[in-house]
Amino acid sequence: MLSRRLSVRLNHLLRHSPAVALLGPRQVGKTTLALEIAEARPSVYLDLEDPDARVKLSDPVRYCADHEGDLLVLDEVQRLPELFERLRGIIDHNRRQGKPNGQFLLLGSAAIDLLRQSGESLAGRISYLELGPFDILEVTPTEMETLWVRGGFPRSFLADSDTVSMEWRRNFIRTYLERDVPQFGSRIAAETLRRFWTMLAHNQAQILNAANLARALSVDGKSVAGYLDLLVDLLLVRRLPAWHRNVGKRLVKSPKVYIRDSGITHALLGIRDKEALLSHPVVGQTWESFVSETLITTAPDGTEAHFYRTSNGNEIDLLLTLPGGALWAIEIKRSSSPKVERGFHLACADLKPDRRFVVYSGMERFGLDSDTEAIGLKGLAEALQSVQ
Repeated sequence: MLSRRLSVRLNHLLRHSPAVALLGPRQVGKTTLALEIAEARPSVYLDLEDPDARVKLSDPVRYCADHEGDLLVLDEVQRLPELFERLRGIIDHNRRQGKPNGQFLLLGSAAIDLLRQSGESLAGRISYLELGPFDILEVTPTEMETLWVRGGFPRSFLADSDTVSMEWRRNFIRTYLERDVPQFGSRIAAETLRRFWTMLAHNQAQILNAANLARALSVDGKSVAGYLDLLVDLLLVRRLPAWHRNVGKRLVKSPKVYIRDSGITHALLGIRDKEALLSHPVVGQTWESFVSETLITTAPDGTEAHFYRTSNGNEIDLLLTLPGGALWAIEIKRSSSPKVERGFHLACADLKPDRRFVVYSGMERFGLDSDTEAIGLKGLAEALQSVQ
């Protein structure tokens, strides 16, 4: 059992907000974390995938009155979207009775209906927190490559062997396609979505070319956009936007797209272990995605993430605009002996970032030139965590 670094932030939000929505894909550890938080205070847990639990909330006002003073943990809350309107009145009533915060912890497996409903009904009453798979700050330095190969879903990462881990990830993919996606109202054929998901894995961390994907799937561009929106809303895929501010250059405007968990990428491509990964053509792309996702998720709240590429190929793999406005430019290299490409220097000359880093597969930190540091992934994640 690994502790989650997000638990401190979750406790903070519960002390300062009437309701907190903890979002994340299925099997990422939301329920485990919520139950751990709930143990420290009077609480009630309801799994809304259980019909009996939904019956208990057929009259939510009465049920909540019966448990006044308790933290109500409602799991898979997107199963009852009509509940949000009722929660608003309950929260406001409890506020008038002197209990303003820590009333509800809502767990959701996607951002789709949950965010839409709560945004309309609970404005000013709810805070949001996203729980992802394990990241580099939650494992030991020697486990970094295991994290990259297997991904961070707890049962995949902690599996007894690579074989068991791969079996779990394949079942996870099948369950999402055959059971979970239809529950969110999607009518996309499971096999079509699998093919699309696999195509994204082959094109990990590449500029989105919707037209090519549409031709390969024999569908139109709107369908591809719908498939992508679905996987983004399910918190399985990230759309990394291009830097769009005017710098007097012709810029690439299409986003980069990648599957957020590297282990799911490898399962879709049939990559079973580290040896198979190192000989696969996608190794550099999946390393870039792994590093980018790690740094985005460990960056301070309010950080904006982009990539930068000009029409003549000058590029910065990841740009992070920190809450105070500082701009960090990050180049990602798989090599243990990193070198800075000319295109990175030219791109930095355009943007003049406050700090420049090259993330590589080692752990030492050293200067590559007067402006650029080489740094390991964990070192840069820790540096981001220390930003105030």
